[in-house]
Amino acid sequence: MKVGAFELNEPVPKLNKPHALATIRPLIDVGNVGTLTLSRLESYLDSHDLGMLQRPGGFFDFTRYRPQIFLKEDHSELHVPNATVSYGEREEDHDFLFLNLLEPHTLAEEYIESILKLLTAFDVKRYCLIGAMHDMVPHTRPLIVSGRASNLRLQSEMEAVGVMSSDYQGPTTILHKLSQQAVDMGVETLSLIVHLPQYLIMEEDFRGVVRLMEILGTLYEFPLSEADADKAKDQTDQVNKMAERLIQMEPRYRHIRSQLEAHYDARVSQRGGEPKLSPEVEKFLQDLGRRFDQN
Repeated sequence: MKVGAFELNEPVPKLNKPHALATIRPLIDVGNVGTLTLSRLESYLDSHDLGMLQRPGGFFDFTRYRPQIFLKEDHSELHVPNATVSYGEREEDHDFLFLNLLEPHTLAEEYIESILKLLTAFDVKRYCLIGAMHDMVPHTRPLIVSGRASNLRLQSEMEAVGVMSSDYQGPTTILHKLSQQAVDMGVETLSLIVHLPQYLIMEEDFRGVVRLMEILGTLYEFPLSEADADKAKDQTDQVNKMAERLIQMEPRYRHIRSQLEAHYDARVSQRGGEPKLSPEVEKFLQDLGRRFDQN
């Protein structure tokens, strides 16, 4: 069955008032937080593949998203980057669509239109974007999750579970239009974005995964993986040890860390007149990022 540019496997399921959870790579998937979180939810609900773009080359540049070869027992397989869709069902309440999306390089409007057709075909009631971004936050504080909802009731629910209202302005994904147009179709929308320390570059950031799952677990009663919690604790311990070694070698980093913490505390408490970060902080982030990479 074809829906827009997507080819769906048959028989196509009839879902009960589904909510769509999406992540968009690579722009808002720092540390693979969104991808890993979606994978956990797919596993928990024993999800099934639903489909993918029929011709992904119409939207993606394969010199930027590289195909990969995987060796099997007696042959090799080519994996072509694609936007994929799966679904999970629950005995009670609503079901879920899971959208693993890639940022398009061309024909973005057609790509967005196809995703909207998918939401319409399954009568999706809510579209939720999850992911992570870098921010000037210290590793010594709990991770911030920010977001924005399409109505006051949903925004209040998010704030009640610790989600800060997003005040972000700046570069974003063209797929932000997806949320805007979904609202016009009568679909509730919200975003949940974890803020990760700008100076920590991790291929898989389990602190971010755990924080996002805590929020989703409260909103949707999803369980938190003990394995992910253990990995997050290990990462936290490693980062703390590396940071203390750096401070011992260069005590000025303690003052800079204090600036980041003061900025964070003022931001979280929503006080006016947040302290400005000095130019030294920028150099600190660059230097510290290089140090952590080397370790």
